[in-house]
Amino acid sequence: MAEPILPRHGVVTLHGYGVSVRVERGHLILEDGIGPVRRHGRFPRVNHGLRRLIVIGSDGAVSFSALRWLADQNAAFAMLERDGSVLATTGPVCPSDSRLRRAQSLAHQTGAAVQISRGLISQKLEGQDRIVRDGLQDAALADKIASFRSLLAEANTVEAIRQLESQAAQAYWSAWRSLPVNFPKADYCRVPEHWRTFGTRKSVLTGSPRLAVNPPNAMLNYMYALLESESRLAAASVGLDPGIGVLHVDTDARDSLACDLMEPARPHVDAYLLKWIMEGPLRREWFFEQRDGSCRLMGSFAMRLSESLSTWNRVVAPIAEWTSRMLWSTARKPARLILSPTHLTQSHRRQAKGKSNPPIADPPRPPQLCQTCGANVTEDHRYCPSCAVAVSTKELVKGAYKGRLASHSSEAEANRAEKGRRNTAARMAWLPSSQPAWLNEQSYREKIHPLLAGVTVRVIASALGVSIPYASNIRSGKRHPHPRHWQALARLVGMGSECIG
Repeated sequence: MAEPILPRHGVVTLHGYGVSVRVERGHLILEDGIGPVRRHGRFPRVNHGLRRLIVIGSDGAVSFSALRWLADQNAAFAMLERDGSVLATTGPVCPSDSRLRRAQSLAHQTGAAVQISRGLISQKLEGQDRIVRDGLQDAALADKIASFRSLLAEANTVEAIRQLESQAAQAYWSAWRSLPVNFPKADYCRVPEHWRTFGTRKSVLTGSPRLAVNPPNAMLNYMYALLESESRLAAASVGLDPGIGVLHVDTDARDSLACDLMEPARPHVDAYLLKWIMEGPLRREWFFEQRDGSCRLMGSFAMRLSESLSTWNRVVAPIAEWTSRMLWSTARKPARLILSPTHLTQSHRRQAKGKSNPPIADPPRPPQLCQTCGANVTEDHRYCPSCAVAVSTKELVKGAYKGRLASHSSEAEANRAEKGRRNTAARMAWLPSSQPAWLNEQSYREKIHPLLAGVTVRVIASALGVSIPYASNIRSGKRHPHPRHWQALARLVGMGSECIG
């Protein structure tokens, strides 16, 4: 029986061979898988919960009727490669204003390009500063990034802004270089050495971020691809042309405005990756190495990363609307059309109702994995039950060894000698005649000791001035206290001369 395909966080990700996206009798039919392991999904037009459909790779078929079905349901479609390439995106068609696109194409002549570029990069450097200062704990490099951000106000050309962003990026990624990447101990024998640190952002194969050679950079490339697809959709939704950029140079191989909108959102993706790396290990089975040494994501793991799409959608939406608003301010328009629409965030509608925009929800939490074997564990646990026994035993042995060393230090020896002298002096100074006549060994054993079970060990230790273990042995009967302690113990259990028959 085929495994069902269900949306997670509004996202469905398809991968494998023979991927099929079609419509049958008004239902969207999805199929994917590898070999005999197939998945099948059937979605009605009502209560389907689908917001994004992601296809990884290019082996399969998508029908026109399926794209129409997605557009009618206000759902977007994206086709990605696991190396971080965006092959195609399409979403609901929104009406656009030619005046806005004209203002976009004239942004470099009107000066809007410099203002937008400065605002986008300022937000990006602010996020990078926060990550380096709070997440990576490198105040010196954070101050360096902050200094580049302060120079943006003096940058009067897009080229100058690009230069400052490039210099800040060098400082930013140098803070990531030595970040350790953990794997379960069972996987370490199969993990190449260069996979165990973040390393450089530039791949040794290409001299650019493309074709990452280790897992964290491969993850980053794929999540940037998700972010780029959302940026394309956001630009089109606010009536802008995703291909006409203001910061990135226009080329045939990319949508430059989508890359512009990505810049302030990149630190959000970086923070998510940093949290994933620092909170738990990565599994070796999530990645594979190609013949040229590049690192790629397994389809099942790429599906998990795709679940963060809803977060990146909310991150990019206000950036796209702010860019549209900046360009709209330079367009020639009637006086009644003062404000640009806010289709993505619905800010105007909320403001009219006296409400503020809701906070951006955090992306899905990374899975909690056992540090030793990599099995899934419950939240706030580092080891699975089977590995926890071995780890606890090892830690107890180490703790006992440290305790033995500490107990034989010169300071411990001196404390024991001093305590022995005090006890000897107390025994010599004690006079049997000071003991009440009724208080003898028989009364202690028969009357007092049985009642000590109702007194805590700490109270006994405090009353007698002895250690916790010794007090525990007195209460259990393993140790017979010196007669000078009998009177204090009698008082603890509420006994006096009137209580003795």
